[in-house]
Amino acid sequence: MAVRSILLVSIALVAALAAGCGTAPSRFYTLDSTAAADGTPPARCAVIVGPVGVPASVDRAEFVVQVAPNRVEIDEFNRWAAPLGDSIASIVAANLIVLLGTPEVATAPFANFNPDYRVTINVQRFESVRAEAAIVEAVWAVQKRGGGAPRSGRTVAREAVQGEGFDALAAGHSRALATMSADIAAAIRAANDTVH
Repeated sequence: MAVRSILLVSIALVAALAAGCGTAPSRFYTLDSTAAADGTPPARCAVIVGPVGVPASVDRAEFVVQVAPNRVEIDEFNRWAAPLGDSIASIVAANLIVLLGTPEVATAPFANFNPDYRVTINVQRFESVRAEAAIVEAVWAVQKRGGGAPRSGRTVAREAVQGEGFDALAAGHSRALATMSADIAAAIRAANDTVH
């Protein structure tokens, strides 16, 4: 009886191991800062980025891939390494450090930081189309400390991607966010120029 029990346990373990071997490993992706300095003088200001809102349809760890006008697929094994809203805020902040030429850029919430400007972003489209494009459409606002009318804008950035892979989609989204960051940096510079 004991031999039969050991045999059954051994078969169950082999079956479990075989099932585990057939599962594809998850891959994790990040966004990157791709902005380049344009040679303009540094802006003397401090900026905080956030909050960033993202559509509920893509606000998840898994990549959401657009496969038809009204259909998406959720890829279980290709995931973002961090929440998308947090990643976008971090990358926009990193881009603004380069574009404005100031290290005084942070993401909200940040204690003991007294920024001159707050940037809020509402991403309305964050589409991934394999082997075609990464699309970011967002409205954003730059609010000066102390009030006044915010400077707002809309950025629509479509970046062609090379190849079928998710690396290409992540890189495309990074470039699209650099385009949006440049628009935001221009608004901050315009607001800052009216002050000085």
